[in-house]
Order: sequence, then C-alpha cells, then structure tokens
Amino acid sequence: MRERILIIIPAYNEEKNIRKVVQSLQDTNSGYECLVINDGSKDNTQREAEANGLATVIELPSNLGIGGAVQTGFKYALYQNYDYAIQFDGDGQHLASEIPKILSPLQHNDYDVCIGSRFIEKTLGFQSTFMRRIGIRIFEIMNILLIKKRITDSTSGFRAYNKQAIAFLANNYPTDYPEPETVILLGKNDFRIREVSVEMVERQGGESSISGLKSAHYMIKVILAMLMTSQRQKIRRISL
Repeated sequence: MRERILIIIPAYNEEKNIRKVVQSLQDTNSGYECLVINDGSKDNTQREAEANGLATVIELPSNLGIGGAVQTGFKYALYQNYDYAIQFDGDGQHLASEIPKILSPLQHNDYDVCIGSRFIEKTLGFQSTFMRRIGIRIFEIMNILLIKKRITDSTSGFRAYNKQAIAFLANNYPTDYPEPETVILLGKNDFRIREVSVEMVERQGGESSISGLKSAHYMIKVILAMLMTSQRQKIRRISL
C-alpha cells in the first residue's frame, strides 16, 4: 500500500507566501497531502491557502502560536492514521525538493525523527542571521549536555516524524519554544533522532517575528525552557 504522507504547514499572516508553498509541494509530489493550519491570521492567509484547492485548511479561532498550530497538525495526522508527518514552514524558506532527504531515514526504519539542518554542511542556501547562529550554537552545546546528542539546528522547522513520534507529540508537543524543546523532549524519551543537511532560502515575503534585540531575549527564554524540559520525567509511550 502507498505510504500516506502529511505535510503540516503552520501559517500566521502568510498571505504573500502560502499559496506558492502549497503549489510547490504539489508540483514536487502530487502524493503529498497538505494541511495548512491557519493560526488566527489577521490577513488573507485563509483565502490564499484555499485558493488553489490543493490543501486541507484548518482555521484556528485564535492565535495559539507555532506550538499549538503544529500540535493541531499532529492530532490530525494521528486521527487520520498517516504514516509520516512533515513539518514545513509557510514562509517559503523550505524547499519541497528536499523532503526526500529527511523522509528517507524514517522509511528505512532507522530513525523516528529527522531534522533538516543548515549547519551540518556548508550550503549556498540561507544560513540565518549572525545573532541567531550564535544562539543556535549554544542550543547545540546544550543538546550535547542534556541529552548526549549533537543537534546542530535546533530551531529548524523542517522535520519528518514517523507514527510513533506523531502519536507521542500529538499529546505532548511543547507550546512555548517547540522546536528546541522538542529535541530535548524526544531525546529524553529515547526517540531516535537524526539530522541531515538541507538547503533553505530566505523567507519569500513578510517579516520574521524574531529579530533584532528580540533574538537575545528569545535565546535566554529558550535556554530556560530547554533546562526545564530536561528535568521532566519520562513519558509513557503509546504502543502502535
């Protein structure tokens, strides 16, 4: 039977990008099923996501943040019994052509989660700002200290998950700083995590919610959140 692959696309005020993102995914592989989570956008994200008829769109009644939006996607993937879920940003930074790179390790049953990293190898793609790279490097060191795993791109929102990871995160996904917190949470609960080198591009429109002095503030809060997550007891995993 054909494997069912769900692309989870959280979107907040992405009217300039979301239609092109969905179209690029379908142009790359018409077998992908796209789910856009419109996270209480104040612009025309909903209309643009539905415009080409290529995605299922869930409109949240208010802005839950990236954690709540992505967890909505995991719950949908769990209840609809998808084999794999791909987290894919709605701002145009991720390339649909790179999906096989993060999916392959899961399809070979070698890993439960695969993260697309900008920093394993030097690529021609977008590498983020200097301040954010400093923060990401600090997060890498913390991963080594807290879960004994070297994850170079903790803030990457380009990730693949198998059924076990989907079921776990549908009920336990962090809501504050989900990408770096999830690395710690998965590592503490013995999920097999791998990173692969991928290329990304600069966002294609709109503005990032984290920039300037916000980057330093964000970094401090993420460090505290990672420390707190590392102190949590193991969570009993669901048998599938």
